[in-house]
Amino acid sequence: MSTVVIDAPAAAPVIGRRRLFVVLGGLYLAQAIPSYLFAAALPPIMREAGVSRSEIGYLSLWFLPLLLKFFWAPWVDRIRPFARAHRAGWVIVTQTGVILSLLCLIPLGSTNVWGIIAVGLVGSFLISTQDIATDGYAAKYLAPEDRPIGNAIQGGSVAFGVVIGGTLGLVLYSYIGWTGMLLTIAAFSLIPLFAAFAMQESEADVIDPAKPRPSIMAFLRRREVRNILWIALIYRMSEGLVKTMEGSYLVDAGVPLAQIGYLSGGAATTAGLAGAAGAAWLLHRFGSGWTLGLLGILRTICFALFTAHALGIITGILPIFGAAGFQTLIRYMEIVALYSLFMSAASKEQPGTDFTILACAQLIIYFIGSMLSGRIADLLGYGTLFSVATVLSLVAAVATMRILARSA
Repeated sequence: MSTVVIDAPAAAPVIGRRRLFVVLGGLYLAQAIPSYLFAAALPPIMREAGVSRSEIGYLSLWFLPLLLKFFWAPWVDRIRPFARAHRAGWVIVTQTGVILSLLCLIPLGSTNVWGIIAVGLVGSFLISTQDIATDGYAAKYLAPEDRPIGNAIQGGSVAFGVVIGGTLGLVLYSYIGWTGMLLTIAAFSLIPLFAAFAMQESEADVIDPAKPRPSIMAFLRRREVRNILWIALIYRMSEGLVKTMEGSYLVDAGVPLAQIGYLSGGAATTAGLAGAAGAAWLLHRFGSGWTLGLLGILRTICFALFTAHALGIITGILPIFGAAGFQTLIRYMEIVALYSLFMSAASKEQPGTDFTILACAQLIIYFIGSMLSGRIADLLGYGTLFSVATVLSLVAAVATMRILARSA
């Protein structure tokens, strides 16, 4: 019988618990601010400037490095940019590059689509590389009992990143224009850079040439993590189907765009904080298996409400608003639970590589569902799309609980 979690003794404590939490908050905020500038603020800005919807759709190329970062994750675990700073060195280098990328957008303007895409791809590559280093740092130095808190901090930082990079970016553009917005966001991105200088790493954190080098094959050879990989591949396979079509369904149901905006923005900010804290509490009290099973069942109920509404079994806007808002809360909670599970499976020798492979696996499945969702809705209708998602969600929840129960 394989074992899911083998918690090797943590590295010698080199950083205080509270200080570690503050540092992680700054590191994850450093990634979130530019991410949501590109993902949430730039598309509507470009659309208002007259850029076509098709061209704006090409901005999705920005996500490619986030999906493929597991290919270069072993190099981040292997190479030290500075002699006395391993992962801190990577954060300093990449965050400096991200700030320069933001400044490079200024002369391009809001209508230079391919220029923005090119700069965005460079920025996304840097953010993805920084994420590998940050996740490796968290997996290495968070005590097992603190992993839910660490991932809750990540969820809260993402929520603040939405507000600063997305919401504030749009507000700044409205009042001070393109250049002023980018200069201000770049200045905000300087603040969490100080977290990199506060990172402390063990003096013993030196790559031993006698040990196998970090690699994807080293991950796959570990029998105890293959069960976790299966969970990464199945747990979120239903979500892309629903989330991608959620806004379109509300529009087709006659909901005004302003109300959809309030729903998505308010739910994301509230759920990011409340969901992260709630998931950390559940994990501490009940563990990964029970928590992921519960969240999967609650998610299935939300999808079932979408199905019933699409099929005309229930009517009115309030039920579907409630389902959409609650599903956002569930999504933030399950990410905290999944990432805590991924951290528990990461080895001390290559924590960034192991965590990144698992995180990319669930993202790739999510985006496959996203790409298929519109086609299914066009061919078979919303009712069939949401029905398929409901069944897949229930199967994934039950399978996850069985895998973790067998492997414990």
